[in-house]
Formats: sequence, C-alpha cells, structure tokens
Amino acid sequence: MKTVITYGTFDLLHYGHINLLKRAKDQGDYLIVALSDDEFNEKAKNKKSYFRYEERKKFLESIKYIDLIIPECSWEQKIHDINFYQIDTFVIGDDWEGKFDYLSEYCKVVYLPRTPIISSCFIREEVKKRGLTSG
Repeated sequence: MKTVITYGTFDLLHYGHINLLKRAKDQGDYLIVALSDDEFNEKAKNKKSYFRYEERKKFLESIKYIDLIIPECSWEQKIHDINFYQIDTFVIGDDWEGKFDYLSEYCKVVYLPRTPIISSCFIREEVKKRGLTSG
C-alpha cells in the first residue's frame, strides 16, 4: 500500500482544495491530511482561519479521498509524520515549490499545480469587494 500525506489549513473549503485532495489521493492508496490547528495557524503562520479547527476537520471528514486526518501543530513535525506513518509521497501545492525538497531524503516529494482562479484568499477578497455578508 502506498501512503500519501499533505498539509494545509483548508479554510473556506472550495473546489481547488477538492482538486488538490483528489490529485493527492491519485498518488497512492491511502491519503493522510495534516490539518493545521488554530494555534499553529495563528502563531506560526500568522493567519486566522474563518472556521475553527474542529469545523474544518468536519468538512474534510466528508471528503471521500481522505482516509485519515491528523493535526498539524508545527513546521517541524513533517519528518516525524513521514517516519511514523510510513509515508511514501509528500504532496503539496506548487505555491510551495522547493520549500519541502529537504523531505526527499525521507519520501517522494510532489508539488501539484494549483487550480487556477480559486483560493481562500480570492474568496475573502471577493466577499469583501462585493460587500457580501452572512445572513
């Protein structure tokens, strides 16, 4: 069995995320998603998610491509995760191109092209620009 892992915040879940997860799953048989927890997002990534960790996890649990969700709590945990879960392939969007090449010592590293025109940042900007609010 070939095991794949990817990492991310997956806030404001959209079809670009789904495309990434499908293509990640296509790299192997078992897909693990390391979902950035709230503290890691706020302290290490300097970003605040719209949805809290538990809500984002519930969204991801409904996606058929994902076999296991684990929390991402630090940048440094990747090598541990790769060893612990016996990862064959690390997958991430190509906006991170080159940043995780050091992991190739432990597993195959694949940078997947992003889905054009969509991102969580784009959605936030469109909501702001159009003056959309909930309710």
